[in-house]
Amino acid sequence: MSGADIILRVLAEQGVDTLFGYSGGAILPTYDAVFRFNEACASHPERQIRFIVPANEQAAGFMAAGYARASGKVGVFMVTSGPGATNAVTPIADCNGDSIPVVLICGQVPRAAIGSDAFQEAPVFNIMSACAKQVFLVTDATKLEQTLRSAFEIARTGRPGPVVVDVPKDIQNWMGVYQGKGTLQFRGYSDRLRMVAKGSDLGEDKRARFFDLLRQSERPLLYVGGGVIAAGAAAELRAFSERYRIPVVTTLMGLGAIPAKHELSLGMLGMHGAACANYAVEDCDFLIAVGSRFDDRVAGGRPDAFAAGARYVAHIDIDEAEINKVKRTHWSHVGDAKHALRSLMEHGAGVQSPAGWLERVVELKQRHGMNYDRRSPLIQPQFVVEKLSEITQGRAIISTGVGQHQMWTAQFFEFVEPRSFLTSGSMGTMGFGLPAAIGAQLARPDALVIDIDGDGSIRMNAGELETASTYGVPVKVLLLNNRGDGMIRQWQRLFYEGRTFVSDKSLHQKDFVMAARADGFRFACRVEAISELEDKLKSFVKFEGPAFLEVMIDENADVFPMVGPGQSYSEMITGPFIPSRRTPEAGHQDAVRLNAADMF
Repeated sequence: MSGADIILRVLAEQGVDTLFGYSGGAILPTYDAVFRFNEACASHPERQIRFIVPANEQAAGFMAAGYARASGKVGVFMVTSGPGATNAVTPIADCNGDSIPVVLICGQVPRAAIGSDAFQEAPVFNIMSACAKQVFLVTDATKLEQTLRSAFEIARTGRPGPVVVDVPKDIQNWMGVYQGKGTLQFRGYSDRLRMVAKGSDLGEDKRARFFDLLRQSERPLLYVGGGVIAAGAAAELRAFSERYRIPVVTTLMGLGAIPAKHELSLGMLGMHGAACANYAVEDCDFLIAVGSRFDDRVAGGRPDAFAAGARYVAHIDIDEAEINKVKRTHWSHVGDAKHALRSLMEHGAGVQSPAGWLERVVELKQRHGMNYDRRSPLIQPQFVVEKLSEITQGRAIISTGVGQHQMWTAQFFEFVEPRSFLTSGSMGTMGFGLPAAIGAQLARPDALVIDIDGDGSIRMNAGELETASTYGVPVKVLLLNNRGDGMIRQWQRLFYEGRTFVSDKSLHQKDFVMAARADGFRFACRVEAISELEDKLKSFVKFEGPAFLEVMIDENADVFPMVGPGQSYSEMITGPFIPSRRTPEAGHQDAVRLNAADMF
């Protein structure tokens, strides 16, 4: 069969049921193979591979990422050479930053033309190598099948990530034999996987050392990241937390690992984390990091000041490179979070946090919990998210763009389950929310999927509104419109003496509701009065097809708490509605004194 047909055979073998992509000359042989594959499966429609065509290749990548994030399976997208491939760089980098398993299949100019500056030629291997887990340029047609199979294996194993396969057009047209088995051999990678698997059950001495540290501590705290969700370890985390009575703080990527209303959950920590969570980090004496990497949104520019009071730090991570990279540890384990937590629980019994620490945690939540201006006549974005959480009971898959709306969602939506919060964490990519929601909805058709977006972010990929209506994908788009790039404006007010250069969008003329209607949304409306909000939200959620709801929010609403550049958690700005451990006057003065910095 042709190389293109071999690609389809491997995709089917790997359980791929949905492809995302945009056409072009260098990938046409494989696109035609998709058509012929589905035609051959006409009598068995369940075997067919659905193909979704977005408005551009970047959105195809975000759809594949949303599919992977919501399902835990590998997302797949296919693009053509040149601009098709370069448009895919951002989603590949995004998936790499957040450890999301996707496979990108790129068309490439024929092998004989590579290096000749042929039409739509781009050095995909060189470009993608800097931002993908692995990149393959297929130059030996007989290894195409093994390369594709290896791509899936690499994407999903170890620390998950994006894999790129660049396939020249003449290899897609090449005729060869489909073997039905075989992968490429990577000694170093395979050895690392075997070492991690071998060490998944902690030795008795190592387990004993961990519980020795736990017995010595009076204020232990679990610091949980996206690695727990990637490992499918939410149940083990909850069991571990409950057995040893250890409170939990989560990163942005870790939201959903433990229910927001759980008695031991303090919410999100970090730059815009809950004050109670950040103060708990300040107070703890034993920090236990599980599937988290001490990134700058959490540890800031001063890792030494992060959890400065912790006598001991433990770290469990699948990636050895993360151990001691930012914060020095006293106990560490390289392995899968699920197996590590299970192994620890098999050893330790009867060790629990002191009652006084748990009482302090309750007090922190009561005194320094999330809050906002509840008396304003203007619609507060926090109230919108809070009300949506109440209506859905926290049981929805939520995607976001990037900016203030992303943080308000993380702070006020009470997530119940893992894989229910999809956001661009490491890269912070605007335009992520809508295509990711479409991918998630296709992965989990029975789920309620809502994109909570901002007017700045949604502009980046607004063309995907038409994609949702074209394919009848019943995503819900909730637009929080503050007529500007709100997070930029907030920083400009705090650090640039209020000069809102480029961030004020009040002069822009786009009518989002009319745009949604033009793109086929039968439910598309705007809310401008707080009295209308609840009823409109309920109708929006209940609508059976794609739905669009624009809410005109307070343009001056800010995201608090906030840990500014170079600050520690003890210097956190809590804003006017969340009590600080410092006097309000000191907090205000610090906010004014802070200088602009490179760290956003």
